[in-house]
Amino acid sequence: MNIKEICSEINSLVRDQDKKSINIMEVCGTHTMEIARNGLKQLLPPEINLISGPGCPVCVTPVNEIDNIIEILKDYDVSIFSFGDMIKVPGSSSSLAYEKSIGKDVVICYSPLYALEFAENNPDKNVIFIAIGFETTAPLSSVIVKRASDKKLRNFFIYCTHKIIPPALEVLLKDKKVRIDGLLLPGHVSAIIGSNPYRFIAEDYKIPGVISGFDPAGILQAIKMILLQLQQEKPKIEIEYKSVVKEEGNTVAVNQIHEVFQIQDSMWRGLGSIPKSGLKLKPVFASFDAKLKFPIKKLNSREPKGCECGNVLKGIKKPDDCKLFAKSCTPDNPIGPCMVSSEGTCAAYYKFYRIKY
Repeated sequence: MNIKEICSEINSLVRDQDKKSINIMEVCGTHTMEIARNGLKQLLPPEINLISGPGCPVCVTPVNEIDNIIEILKDYDVSIFSFGDMIKVPGSSSSLAYEKSIGKDVVICYSPLYALEFAENNPDKNVIFIAIGFETTAPLSSVIVKRASDKKLRNFFIYCTHKIIPPALEVLLKDKKVRIDGLLLPGHVSAIIGSNPYRFIAEDYKIPGVISGFDPAGILQAIKMILLQLQQEKPKIEIEYKSVVKEEGNTVAVNQIHEVFQIQDSMWRGLGSIPKSGLKLKPVFASFDAKLKFPIKKLNSREPKGCECGNVLKGIKKPDDCKLFAKSCTPDNPIGPCMVSSEGTCAAYYKFYRIKY
């Protein structure tokens, strides 16, 4: 079925339901970017309100974690390796990009394996990799920790900020300020965990959920599937992205995660502390934990004044509801993380939606 046909069916389903507004949250930051890049909002009837959720790992990393990493960099002789987006995220008074500009050893890398190889080849340097991301990237972090253990490296560490998506979705569904009629569930995360961890969404909250791929037709098809569930009043979790996502997920990858990490409570920017939503190294691998190896004093972290990233991540506000958006906060001068990340909602709006559609 082509895009024109899918859009025609979406329009028919919306007319049949006779609702003024249908709020569908796309959880994944990649979905947010692809929806914006391909102009999919313009193809949908005005009754469908697409809202972005907390699916950008850089964006949901709280400011105190940024501050703590910078403090380690200041207090110890270490080399910090990180993915590019994390470098530019502002902390309370600095950023890794600024620290790099004044001579601190901050390295942008595209794979944690590079950080591991650097540590192995430079045994006199303490190397810290910032392990960030959801269930998608956690298996690779597990792999490098196990390799570091096998090689008996004593100079390689990870600063773990990994988070788990389903508990965050439950927090949103419990929040009375957030109204969600359907969830466009993330394809990459679901390729690892499958569809079963989302069953509570339909069973406990009676909200439809569809795991979507990232091409325009796939996203629109997933939206149509949500509308069909709403029409039939039979919420369930479905998979549109069947070429990649299986109900049981990738059990090998999941086992890799659980071999190295254990679940803990975790702080999310905008959502607060969420029980059982984060990962930390198991005791047997604690020697690779940068938080234990490089203790710092307690810092008084603060969110940037006037920034609405927290409410954007919850779907309560859209980027152009923020007074800073496209004025003092731009990609060249980001104030909040949602403007920094390549998966950030504010970055998507700045690039594609500054002229009202």
